Amino acid sequence: MLRKMANTTESLDLYAKVEDLLENTEAIETLYGIYYEILNQLTFHSLLDVGCGSGAYLAQLQQHFPAVKAKGIDLSSVMVDRAKEKGVDAEAVDLCDLDGKYDVITAVFDMMNYLPPEALGGFFSCVNEHLNDGGYFIFDVNTLYGFENVAVGAYIIEDERRFLAIDSDFEERVYQAEFSLFEKQENGCYERSTQMVRQFYHSIEDLIQKSGMKPISTEEIFLYGFDKADKLIVIFRK
Repeated sequence: MLRKMANTTESLDLYAKVEDLLENTEAIETLYGIYYEILNQLTFHSLLDVGCGSGAYLAQLQQHFPAVKAKGIDLSSVMVDRAKEKGVDAEAVDLCDLDGKYDVITAVFDMMNYLPPEALGGFFSCVNEHLNDGGYFIFDVNTLYGFENVAVGAYIIEDERRFLAIDSDFEERVYQAEFSLFEKQENGCYERSTQMVRQFYHSIEDLIQKSGMKPISTEEIFLYGFDKADKLIVIFRK
């Protein structure tokens, strides 16, 4: 369920070191496919992806919609460099500092859950500022069930040069995960770095109230094979 890490460049760059270890390719491709199906039903000429990460979503989007002018932004310069290597137009900048307006803005794979409740109003203001009139904001959020049954727990992932331990819990609508990364150095020793990652549960009612936009639809998503939805994909319109 973890996709992008937090609100600081330091934590984002730590995530960049372990992104390939964390990715669930099947779940990611399923979610991307849902976005493309939604976009197929819209008429749009420009799209901005907020929190674009390493650019996989936008790289595929360009294949589906070659005539669309697409851009990605992310707070991590490391991620933006990776996106550019995929041929994606990407920039390391905060949404509120960006120039230009778009027909569609997306925030894919947990991005909204990294915003604390008190930051939602300001973020939605910036989304509105960068959407053309009649434009769409499409995003996904984790459900309570997803937080309680998918994201929590302790586990270890490793390869020949990295050892990542994650210990996470979800209490009072806040998900916290401690990442401990051990990287093998040239001398054979391991260097340790740690980061606390937080996500926040947002109800649909809160999102609608703070968005300043018209809610169009909310769809339940079952990415991980459970009986209940672990995600919702939401469409707002300016």
